[in-house]
Amino acid sequence: MKNKKMTTASTVSMAVLVGLTTLATPAQAEEATDYRAPAMIDNSAPIAALSTLTSINNAKPLKVTVPSIVHFNTQSGVPVSFVRAAALPIVDIDLRFNAGSARDGSLRIDGFGIASMTATMLTQGSKKLAENDFTRAVETLGIDLNSSAYKDMFIISLRSLSDDEHLLPAVDLMTQMLTEPSFDKATLARNKARLLVGLQQQKQDPGSLASLAFNEALYGNHPYAHPSSGTLASVPSIEQQDLIAFKDRYLVAANASLAITGNLSVNQAKKLAEDITANLSKGQAASVLAEPRALTKGQHIHIDFPSSQTTVLMGQLGSKRATDPKEQQQQTNFAVGNEVLAGGDFNARLMTEIRQNLGYTYGISGSMNPMLTRGPYQISFSTRNDKARMAIDASLKVINETLAQGITASEMQLTTDNLKNSFPMSFASNSGINGLLGTMNFYKLPDDYLTNYVSRINNVQLAEVNKTLRDTLDPNNFLIVTVGQDNPWNKTSAKHQ
Repeated sequence: MKNKKMTTASTVSMAVLVGLTTLATPAQAEEATDYRAPAMIDNSAPIAALSTLTSINNAKPLKVTVPSIVHFNTQSGVPVSFVRAAALPIVDIDLRFNAGSARDGSLRIDGFGIASMTATMLTQGSKKLAENDFTRAVETLGIDLNSSAYKDMFIISLRSLSDDEHLLPAVDLMTQMLTEPSFDKATLARNKARLLVGLQQQKQDPGSLASLAFNEALYGNHPYAHPSSGTLASVPSIEQQDLIAFKDRYLVAANASLAITGNLSVNQAKKLAEDITANLSKGQAASVLAEPRALTKGQHIHIDFPSSQTTVLMGQLGSKRATDPKEQQQQTNFAVGNEVLAGGDFNARLMTEIRQNLGYTYGISGSMNPMLTRGPYQISFSTRNDKARMAIDASLKVINETLAQGITASEMQLTTDNLKNSFPMSFASNSGINGLLGTMNFYKLPDDYLTNYVSRINNVQLAEVNKTLRDTLDPNNFLIVTVGQDNPWNKTSAKHQ
């Protein structure tokens, strides 16, 4: 497959940008001030000012209190995690199924896009309400009701006010879309036409082309190789019966987990969970996905694209979501080391060298995306066509030097402090708490995964961080995809760079 789509790698960025804006009055605007002249700044002033902030020296160590989680199962066997959050009259619901686009091929060999189309059409009417009536009911209640398909999970989410006047009809709509979707044929035809236009437009997006090529080359015959939205070849073949088959096979109680956060008592949460899951078919849990095979040698792929910029995506097969405490510590070690190497802020080594020192790009970052099986590790950036090969070589040099020499103790300390201090923001809102609950429930992570987060960061050791980086990353076997006008691997092109 030649058309490719980019999945943006998520990165941990701890930079805080503070802007001070001065609004001039009309009288001030009339002054003959040359605003083009560079401001005279005393570079020592900020440091001198910090020395007078004695409160910093008296700051107490960070103490984090994580939300209290209540666990129970519904009568249909669906595991539920609940956190009471009474500060706001809101309820967030997160219903997840082991049922992403990786399951498309289990229904039909060429069925790419079935899971995604199912997610799209769940919110487009039920057997009781036509599409317009369903949409009007959602808007009248003022709720957020969505469904999404990813590589290895399928999520139905609801946010509503917690009073019965809003919550009860909202849950009724949620259960309708889950158990009685219309999957209207005319709506399906419209969706396919729109999706095909979008897939055609991806051909004009170098990031999409790079990502599609990367996933296809990295995963080969594995279900993660194909795009969740489907392909130009597969989407036209999606039929109503495919969506029904997907729902009946995967959107079942045995394949589900539920997270609830909000202004409810435990008893109210239990009743709510029963209302949501009572009409789900029992079904069977999805089979375990096969483990992908890592590339045994480096590979370079170039896609010609008429642009002044070259998009670069490089990386390898990464890790899967860790459930064992020892493996979780290893992933924390890697997260710390990778933040120093390839984090999204200006302290990261790749950003410092490739952007600030060499001026090859506006931004470069890399991250691990663990899933049910081994997800990708990706580093991405864009640069001028004539600088592509030099930027790639410089990036690989930074990576290799970091693996050989390791990160420093001061870099590690800065990163661990940032991770610990930003951690409470993960559950600063109902939706943030519920997202964590949903993830933990889906991957069957124990409560101490959350409560021990700060402990895992405190347990990070410099030697172990550097060892984990070396054991995980293998730049000599990186898959490198470039999309641009000039092929960086062409000898003539490289010679003139």
